[in-house]
Amino acid sequence: MSEENAKGEAPVVIKKYANRRLYNTQTSSYVTLDHLAQMVKDGTEFEVRDARTGEDITRSVLTQIIFEEEAKGQSLLPIKFLRQLIRFYGDSLQSFVPGYLDMSMEGFAKNQEQMRSRLAEAFGGSGQVIENLTRQNMAMFERAMAMFSPFGAAAARRGGEDEAKGAAPAAAKPAEDISELKSEIEAMRKQLAELSQRK
Repeated sequence: MSEENAKGEAPVVIKKYANRRLYNTQTSSYVTLDHLAQMVKDGTEFEVRDARTGEDITRSVLTQIIFEEEAKGQSLLPIKFLRQLIRFYGDSLQSFVPGYLDMSMEGFAKNQEQMRSRLAEAFGGSGQVIENLTRQNMAMFERAMAMFSPFGAAAARRGGEDEAKGAAPAAAKPAEDISELKSEIEAMRKQLAELSQRK
């Protein structure tokens, strides 16, 4: 938590002008998207407002920061996840997605330091092992996202395979999919428990 938030102060106001320049009203200086990205990492709350209309455009600027980071080759968002996210726009479950993503990221953020230290102890900081576990976690997360919609890509693909074999479509087997996901989550829990006990 930043010092500003701890004191309950208002977020820093960043003004965006028509020429796309960003102005930090607290420091009275122009800033870049990189500066804003660092403010996010430092835990400094800010809101971006259109200098002419006063409209809050924080969401679009944060999205632009993510786009810039991805363009630099620091790929954090898997293609499958992005496709699934796009599918939820206009879907009847669209309103539930932000809350779900908030809870998931909050849980991950709370545990990230603990995970880092335990993995470092167990594997001597092996980057490959950490990368593999991260991929496994993302795969589980993507499957959970796909289950929000019975008509998601995974369900549709699996449904086509099942129909070719004469079986019931995957969309008609949500209980089986949920059971598989629970098994995977339980296996991951056991794996993490074992890692924490190795010293």
